[in-house]
Amino acid sequence: MRFGFMEDFRNPLQWRRPFPELYEALLRQIERAEELGYDHVWLTEHHFTEDGYNPSLLPTAAAIAARTSRIRIGTFILLLPYQHPVRAAEDVACADIFSNGRFDLGVGQGYSYHEFNALCMDRSERGRRMREHLEIIKRLYTEERVTFDGEFTQIKDLHLSPQPVQKPHPPIWVGARGPKAIRNAAKLGYHLMATIGPDPAPLYRETLEAEGRNPDDFKVAQLRMVYCAESEDQAWDDISEHLFHLMDFYQDILSEAKDAEGDEKPLPFTKPEEIRNSAFRHVGLIGTPDQVSAKLEAFANEFHCTDFIMDMQYPGLDPAKGTRSLELFAKEVMPNFR
Repeated sequence: MRFGFMEDFRNPLQWRRPFPELYEALLRQIERAEELGYDHVWLTEHHFTEDGYNPSLLPTAAAIAARTSRIRIGTFILLLPYQHPVRAAEDVACADIFSNGRFDLGVGQGYSYHEFNALCMDRSERGRRMREHLEIIKRLYTEERVTFDGEFTQIKDLHLSPQPVQKPHPPIWVGARGPKAIRNAAKLGYHLMATIGPDPAPLYRETLEAEGRNPDDFKVAQLRMVYCAESEDQAWDDISEHLFHLMDFYQDILSEAKDAEGDEKPLPFTKPEEIRNSAFRHVGLIGTPDQVSAKLEAFANEFHCTDFIMDMQYPGLDPAKGTRSLELFAKEVMPNFR
């Protein structure tokens, strides 16, 4: 199992610090994580939020590339319907060059009604847009010149330069939650990215086999909320308010989108102090290193996962605390699951 962590660069009003100060602290955190042996840093994207949720992943990836030398840098996920595919292909190529071939392209179709409404886009088109954009991006990386007359994009005799370091292109991952999206990821031959909910891996691997592909050639990333501290009380004291901010944001947009089973269900808590004793305690891997290890072992026995991704730097959390959690996990948990 490989290990990575998420960075969203969120800066909520109630804990706000100057953005340059926060960004510098998080870049230092990523440098420290590279020293600790983490395999991946993953960047996540949303738009038009009050807390400055990172809207610009590929410049961020280039900034990280300039500060690191080994850790891989990926997007979990780049919201592809909002991107012009040619510009996305150019920016991905540059991120791969700045990192000398350490970039992973994870994409998704998006779901936030706030974002689609603000951009005056029809959300029902998102799946078609994403598939068309991915086709164009792959062709730009594998063909000398591309002409394309699509539903949403037209290009003529286009040569992309420079090209990525990785050949034929950086690894492509697709974020999928519903059965249709999971099947499409397998049919198109992309790696899979999953979040909290029923394990999509069985359907994904079954579809890969049906398409004549070897499932063992493909990766499945699973995202979970994780936090380590010297005591369980300290862990919950550190993160409860920040975790509530994070979950409340997703409750709003997921319950409206209803992309996967259970999205419409309300959160099992109504205020930060209730999280610890709610049903969420069975989902989050939060506590001492020994407690987190036990929960991770149970997770590994239940879910198929090649790449474990941790959401650990919660919105507004002091980066020093997030870094301490990364250190505890790397030193006392990670070696048991390599």
